[in-house]
Amino acid sequence: MKISFNIILLWLFTGLISIDAGAKEGMWIPTLLQALEGDMQAMGLRLTAEDIYSVNQSSLKDAVVHFGGGCTAEMVSSEGLLLTNHHCGYSQIQYHSSVENDFLKNGFWAMSRTEELPNPGLTATFIDRIQDVSERVALTLDGLEGEELAAARKALYAEIVAEYVDGTDLTGGVVAFDFGNQHFLITKRTFNDVRLVGAPPSAVGKFGGDTDNWLWPRHTGDFSVFRIYASSENNPADYNEDNVPYKPAHHFPVSLDGVHEGDFTMVFGFPGRTEQYLTSDAVTHVIERLNPMRIAMRDASLKIINAARASSDALRIAYAPKQSSISNAWKKWEGQTTGLVELNAVQQKLTLESEFQSRTIALSRSVPELSNPQYLTAIEKIQAANADYFSYLEARALFIELVYYGPDILLHAFDFANLIDDWDKLESAGKLDDEIASLLEANSEFARNYDASVDERLLGDLVSTYLELIPATLTPEKMFADFNSASSSSSYASSFFKNSIFDNPDDLEALLLKRKKKTFAKLKNDPAYLLILEQRSHYFANISPGYRAGSSAIQSATAIYTRGLRELFPDRLFPIDANSTLRLTYGKVEGSSPHDGMTYNPTTTARGILQKYKPGDPDFDLPSDLVSALNDGDWGLYGENDDLVICFTGSNHTTGGNSGSPVINGDGYLVGINFDRSWESTMSDILFDENRCRNIMVDIRYVLWIIDKYAGAGHLVEEMTIVDSE
Repeated sequence: MKISFNIILLWLFTGLISIDAGAKEGMWIPTLLQALEGDMQAMGLRLTAEDIYSVNQSSLKDAVVHFGGGCTAEMVSSEGLLLTNHHCGYSQIQYHSSVENDFLKNGFWAMSRTEELPNPGLTATFIDRIQDVSERVALTLDGLEGEELAAARKALYAEIVAEYVDGTDLTGGVVAFDFGNQHFLITKRTFNDVRLVGAPPSAVGKFGGDTDNWLWPRHTGDFSVFRIYASSENNPADYNEDNVPYKPAHHFPVSLDGVHEGDFTMVFGFPGRTEQYLTSDAVTHVIERLNPMRIAMRDASLKIINAARASSDALRIAYAPKQSSISNAWKKWEGQTTGLVELNAVQQKLTLESEFQSRTIALSRSVPELSNPQYLTAIEKIQAANADYFSYLEARALFIELVYYGPDILLHAFDFANLIDDWDKLESAGKLDDEIASLLEANSEFARNYDASVDERLLGDLVSTYLELIPATLTPEKMFADFNSASSSSSYASSFFKNSIFDNPDDLEALLLKRKKKTFAKLKNDPAYLLILEQRSHYFANISPGYRAGSSAIQSATAIYTRGLRELFPDRLFPIDANSTLRLTYGKVEGSSPHDGMTYNPTTTARGILQKYKPGDPDFDLPSDLVSALNDGDWGLYGENDDLVICFTGSNHTTGGNSGSPVINGDGYLVGINFDRSWESTMSDILFDENRCRNIMVDIRYVLWIIDKYAGAGHLVEEMTIVDSE
């Protein structure tokens, strides 16, 4: 439905509209940039929408990479070189590290192509095209419901994808946007041979550690370097020594001009998830229930893991990825809760909901033929669904914290499910050897980062916290009974580990090599295997159905609500929530004043690194040669006003998944790498405030200085297209 100009005049005269361009918020689908081109150019963009996204010619989107499925990266040479964050490449750096070759601590630099390190399972994906197929989907599925709708949608999606990818090396899918109001075909090309080229020491890439995480001012060189390899025909290929560096359709020129306050910036990447359209009751639930629960679970984990990592170098390396993953969201949730309270987010949502109802009623009375009766009940339906949904959401969150971020023994035990339960099927299908080989590899990988004593403490404390927090109606009864029969959480965990084999990779390897069916059949009664089966069974029987039903009901009602917002508020922009698809956000370089009496500059410099430097402090220690280099101040081509800019902030609306995203100036040149948001910005997934929210980026000149002047890997800079207007 389109709202006529007469209706807009009606709202103006009744005081329901005040024309306002709105905040520069949103993560925009690149195919829709034509509508924003004028605004972007007014802010300093010197390109066209076609220069940014095109299917007919090389464009900026061809240099943007979905890195490992969870981060973003950018191409910076015609020889497949890419940059991303240090924390995005952290697992790969850790994978290649050992006590003898501690790349996490000391860094790593391949001085030739032969020294670049392969990374099994790591992928780099490029977007081929994004095409709106909403009209086709709507016409085909109109009037269908229930199972008939689901079957027809699945068939239609497959038909659309096949038209574009059959006979090519592309993959694709049709993705629903805006709660199902829009549908886009996305085709992509994925490369599987991605090699580690360079990484600074963690004292650079993680400088500030958990202390500075999500905070400004920042002095973190959060970058790592990889290279994509392809077949001799420049096509995706599995790892092979004969592969050659990939030649991308576009790579970003790298600017040495730097950034200055007020400069236009845009961030291109794959933002994961935002929840801009939560209703007031849902925001209240996040503040008062959901975030405190998740934080409590991670508090318990981090207390144990941090103590273990401080006790030895081996445990420091082994538990580095797990600690980093757990602490990142833990601190974000704390900041998010604080921000939502300080911005009075619940009241802001209530105000919008009230005005939505007022406009809906006004339209239904004044021009009933243009009104949509569904809008009158949309918010009521969302909140009714929420009332049933919240307990399932909490139980699901706690299940994820326990199983996926808790003791590693649980998921490792589940790896053996096929062998334990389906030995005969595997053997008759001729797949037994492959299954055993796969488990031997998984067990070896598990052993690299595992310590049974740490895991035992995690189990005891997390099960205790989990049972305290889970809604009473969704408590797993057997776990509750077993835990309460023990004298303490530590005795529960001790008995559990004493009777399990899954905490001993050496014993598991011996069993796998013996290949005895009866032995594996006995593992059905192993406490680790029983617990993971019980938890999964409880989740899928008692939690998942309610969660899925609630999600579906909320999505259906929210689709009506967001459709109504766009029709009833023509003076405002309502961006589509992020969903891990390619998006562009734009803003400018600027500082902030998030609290009374507090003003943040938009840039930090090398002086700040030395000011924060604390020998022996794991978050702020520095290698002696870096201290010397910073004191010497030989910035070469990368300095500005006798100093070196390290990081800067901007008003670009970013979220998780934008880690590693290219930060691009008005000419399309790379000026930085996105890696974080400020503490005051962490609520921007739910509520964006242009005066408060700032993304944090590492200045590309600091990246180049580390590579060239500090690490002595200038050959990598020579590959890049360097632009210096001075």
